Amino acid sequence: MRLLLSLLVCLAPLGVRGAETWQTALSRMPLNTHVTRLVRTNCVQVMLNSFQSNDVVKALIFMPGATDEFYMFRRAEANLTNASPSLLDAVNALTNQTLIRVTFHPPLLLLHTDEDPLDPVFTIKHLATFDKLEQTLFAPHVVYNDRDWDFLMPILTKTYHVHFSPRFHSRQSWHFYRHSFAAWNLGGWEALQAITLAGKTCVTIERKHLIFEGDERVRTTPKLDRFPR
Repeated sequence: MRLLLSLLVCLAPLGVRGAETWQTALSRMPLNTHVTRLVRTNCVQVMLNSFQSNDVVKALIFMPGATDEFYMFRRAEANLTNASPSLLDAVNALTNQTLIRVTFHPPLLLLHTDEDPLDPVFTIKHLATFDKLEQTLFAPHVVYNDRDWDFLMPILTKTYHVHFSPRFHSRQSWHFYRHSFAAWNLGGWEALQAITLAGKTCVTIERKHLIFEGDERVRTTPKLDRFPR
């Protein structure tokens, strides 16, 4: 019988790692560039480059809805009031002053809007390949700011030693979102989840082959009257 297992990967909170929360962890990370206002030209870069290694949050991910607020709609702007703002101050400013929200699904911290699906979808047709992915270690530290599929695909191929689709320079990847996230010490399975969330894709796992496709799900339309202008 052909093996077919579809997974909606639930990134539900699994409890607190030790006594520290993600808010405490981010509060100890100063922004590495002096800014008083988060806008389209600085926000994503400053926040990703300021994310530091810690025991609670392994990745800070700007999901497509969040980056669209900056690059497509150009309506996300937030003021920082602290003299020496932390990464937590930046997250709070975005969630209080824009349509961007924050959700922590350990170990991934997601910056998103109401439209972004928060659970990645994987269809597993070959368990041995899935097991290999789980045992793989990703790079110790990565910062991907507005990177497309053609940038990531060679890195994934070298890391996982399996084939990936779409191929390099394929038209099938043109509708994937560009990836914006920073991460420390991700496992192979955690990294794949981060990539699918950042690029809004879903994955079919076959024998030594991972097939990425666009994720067409939309949760709901952001309420534009949340911050009347």
